[in-house]
Amino acid sequence: MPKSPSDRAAGDPYGRVYDLAVIGAGCAGLAGAVTASERGLSVALLDTAGRIGGQFYRHPDPAFGAVRPEALHHDWSAFAGLRRRLEAGDVAHLAGHHVWTVERQDGADTPWTVHAITGADGDGEHPVRVQARTVLLATGAYERQLPFPGWTLPGVVGAAGAQAMLKAGLVLPGRRVVVAGSGPLLLAVAASLATAGARVPAVVEAAGYLGYARRPAVLAADPQKLAEAVVHGAALLGHGVRLRTRSAVTQVHGTDRVEAVTVSRVDRDWRPVRGTGRRIACDALAVGHGLVPQIELATSLGCATRRTKDGTHALALDAFQRTSVPGLWAAGETGGIGGAQLARVEGEIAGIAVAAQVRDGAAPARDGRVRELRRRRERMRAFAGAMAAVHAPGKGWAEWLDDATEVCRCEEVTVGAVREAVDAYGARDARTVKLLTRAGMGWCQGRTCGAAVACLAAGEGPLFLPPSPERRPLAGPVPLGVLGSLDPSEPSAAPAAPAGPAEQPDTDRPDGNSGPRD
Repeated sequence: MPKSPSDRAAGDPYGRVYDLAVIGAGCAGLAGAVTASERGLSVALLDTAGRIGGQFYRHPDPAFGAVRPEALHHDWSAFAGLRRRLEAGDVAHLAGHHVWTVERQDGADTPWTVHAITGADGDGEHPVRVQARTVLLATGAYERQLPFPGWTLPGVVGAAGAQAMLKAGLVLPGRRVVVAGSGPLLLAVAASLATAGARVPAVVEAAGYLGYARRPAVLAADPQKLAEAVVHGAALLGHGVRLRTRSAVTQVHGTDRVEAVTVSRVDRDWRPVRGTGRRIACDALAVGHGLVPQIELATSLGCATRRTKDGTHALALDAFQRTSVPGLWAAGETGGIGGAQLARVEGEIAGIAVAAQVRDGAAPARDGRVRELRRRRERMRAFAGAMAAVHAPGKGWAEWLDDATEVCRCEEVTVGAVREAVDAYGARDARTVKLLTRAGMGWCQGRTCGAAVACLAAGEGPLFLPPSPERRPLAGPVPLGVLGSLDPSEPSAAPAAPAGPAEQPDTDRPDGNSGPRD
């Protein structure tokens, strides 16, 4: 049970009322936490992992004895600086805290209660709660997967998952690894694997790179991204890695694990071109089709969302990283996929804005540092928008599939079952397909199969997720015993929000002062 006021000791991190609770200790969360703390706020930083850094700065446990963990990372100095500031400050770092819901109570001196379970896998004995005057969501993203025949074989891993295995565990997914899917992450993953000793016969990119050339002003405004691409490209060239664009892995071969993949040319809609399939021997496949903002906590509170140019949903944020719900800020990938540097900038903006709100009750409109950060953010967001447009999945990818292909791995629902729900029973959206087939009812709650099911349900329509993200009362798995042990006498209230998360269209705002951010 959460401790009562009489039980709370002075050093108890759950006995304080914080000015700010930050959820997520990746690039955005770290930047927001240390910035707010340095401006005089009391800050709690909650994260599921045992060590700070998030997915981007995953690093091995000290027990591994890694001499130079920074060798596996890009821009390690930025992370090292944030870590020093965190250690020198007064932020309460609550590691191993799995936040499963956030409550808001209107009119209270402490309007926010963050509920979490502890332990490496959320298996702690008792639920905990953290009270705060404001909340910053920096929950990051997860990888988008599109199914194809054989993708459930051992040896098929997510592209980001392969990089996490290397950074955190110092292990490779295989000795001969094909990297496939779409998005700039593929180049970074392939370069890391090749540098670590894996043989990478090919990087298979379903999109092309000419789309970037059509946006020269956007590229020129963010030269660091070009520099990163050159570094990764040079590494791939040095290891003899072949880049195959407008191509996709359309089948995986093997009995007990991956033995080879078929790579086919695809057209602009990602439809396989007949007769172009070529078999490549490998013992592992690292595959991913971009990232999806993780916004379940925000949508449970009714935050407005916006469509991104690659068909996902992100939070609609104003110039100071505020969501549509008062007292709730967000930074990093929750507002749209943009990378580590952008996440740090947005986290700092949010930290300054929260500090100004708590101290002065207003946004820091005249803060020179904020104006500088906002200019940098807009340039990087423009590049992120171009990146999303270039690598947006084409609706023709569904032609990779046969009826026996599993689309929902948790519940073992096949493409044939989904197509039957659509054709025979009239399902036209992912929710109806779920009710008819159980697709999306498993452990991942549709995070892995949701995009694919929605696309199959839409048929020949455009590749978009449902009109708005589902509003879930629980953002992650939580034992029934935890729910049953909560003290009903503790003051709490259901989130004061609309019946569902509002969706706001993309809006061009050259002044950057109000309205949802593009």
